[in-house]
Amino acid sequence: MAYLAFYRTFRPTTFEEVVRQEHIVRILKNQIESGKIGHAYLFCGPRGTGKTTLAKIFARAINCEHPVDSSPCGKCAACKALADGSNMDVLEIDAASNNGVDEMRDLREKVQYPPVAGKYKVYIIDEVHMLSPSAFNAVLKTLEEPPRHAVFVLATTEPQKIPATIMSRCMRFDFKLIPQKDLEELVRSVFIKTGKEFEDEAVSAIARAGAGSARDSLSIADMCASYSNGKLTYADVSAVLGSADSLKIASLCESILNEDAASAITASEEILSTGKSVGVLIKDLLALLNNLTVIKVCRSAREIVNIPEENYSRLEAIASKCDGHKLLRVSEILAKAETDMRYSANGRITLETAIYKCAMPQADYNLDALIGKINSLEKKLADGEYKIYAAPAAATAAEQTKREKDDNPPSPPERGPSARQAETLPRDTSFERDEAGDPFSAPRKDEPVQPSLWENAVPEKPVGNLSVRDKNAVFAKFIKSLRTTRKNAVLFTLCMDLECDFEGEKLVFFTHSEAVYKALNRTDNAKYISECLAELGVSEHEVRLKQKGESQFDKSLNELKENFNGIDIDIK
Repeated sequence: MAYLAFYRTFRPTTFEEVVRQEHIVRILKNQIESGKIGHAYLFCGPRGTGKTTLAKIFARAINCEHPVDSSPCGKCAACKALADGSNMDVLEIDAASNNGVDEMRDLREKVQYPPVAGKYKVYIIDEVHMLSPSAFNAVLKTLEEPPRHAVFVLATTEPQKIPATIMSRCMRFDFKLIPQKDLEELVRSVFIKTGKEFEDEAVSAIARAGAGSARDSLSIADMCASYSNGKLTYADVSAVLGSADSLKIASLCESILNEDAASAITASEEILSTGKSVGVLIKDLLALLNNLTVIKVCRSAREIVNIPEENYSRLEAIASKCDGHKLLRVSEILAKAETDMRYSANGRITLETAIYKCAMPQADYNLDALIGKINSLEKKLADGEYKIYAAPAAATAAEQTKREKDDNPPSPPERGPSARQAETLPRDTSFERDEAGDPFSAPRKDEPVQPSLWENAVPEKPVGNLSVRDKNAVFAKFIKSLRTTRKNAVLFTLCMDLECDFEGEKLVFFTHSEAVYKALNRTDNAKYISECLAELGVSEHEVRLKQKGESQFDKSLNELKENFNGIDIDIK
């Protein structure tokens, strides 16, 4: 006998052998036990999830003379007759190649003949969505009122293409993708039955590649069993699937996450030079980034990411050095590159452009890129790579005078035409590379360097007493400081209409509103106002309630009375 593939050799023959789909199996078994057999069923779902297999089991079960737990016994005359390929009681029709109206008219005529071996004549129409509109119309009346001995089972992967008039006449069953754990058990049982030795990581890799399809998983397992003469390893499965070396992929991903564009491009060229396609490389990168995300956020990542210990330790080390925003950003860029590959004439350029974008967040204004850059700076600061410099102490009067002289040097003597002409010559605008080799971030030698964010972490306090000019600008600066933060929006609104004046070194705010007066004198608001004014050089402030109708004369008079307390002031 010719060799049969795994998915044909180990195809289920009873309801108990079907992998998952418990909701469908239970309904069919209950109908068989109660004798309430429908006339039309619609099995729809992804490929390789058991639609045709379950239809064949159901066809034999409803014709079996002595069903065992609603499954065909395989021993009675009906079961033996139906096992013969020449039996005409169970007909499997491929609608992809028999999609014309003539074939459906022929079926409509033959359905009138009674079964030969069993009680029912079952028609299994596979890929029914491929029928033409005329063919659907030809079979429509038969589906609505078929003979009592006829049962139709329609199988399709695209139910949305089936006319509503057909679907309304069928009992619809939606098949689900098979979980990876069940696929692993299926592949493991097949290897045990065939005597093939294997590693658990290899079985997990086969199940992941099957992507929820039992047939795909068994087909990959069949190839892997033929590839390996001895024990099946994780490396053997990777070679069969055409995946690149996992450690090389990890090195490439680590270079991208470390923002080392040069090393990332070099690593990608090494992988592509071995014959791997660009599409496979992007797919492998996305799978590895998915594993990194799982390791980053899940406590049970070791059970979910079932890979060899060496590979897992490497991924765990990479995941510990990067943050979630960066993983999300890189995954989105590579996923978009995978989509763009369909319309790209040169896939390598698409891949390298995506790698550059991933490894150079400073050139990307995406929100995740900016957040990732901030997180990277904070981490470097925590690791001690950057230093925070405190503000210089207040200078003495002598040092201040010397500094003013240095800032305002005497005018230079008049120079000749050649010197003045030299001043008008264009300055050399060439850039020097910084320590990291980035020509875009290094300032010119003659250009003043702007202090970084970390150097300005401690605000400088004003030196000495405030001048008249500084006092005039205090209120404007104070209002501006309130406007910069969202949480102080209410406080900003309260202070907008205040009047202010200095009494010596004390800043006095005046308001006509009693509500504003009480709000500004509240403990938390008063404390915050004091902190803001202290940064501007004002050490003391007061909020006063100004009576309505108080003129400037009254205000001046009140000030005189306060300043010359105990002295009678005669007003004329």
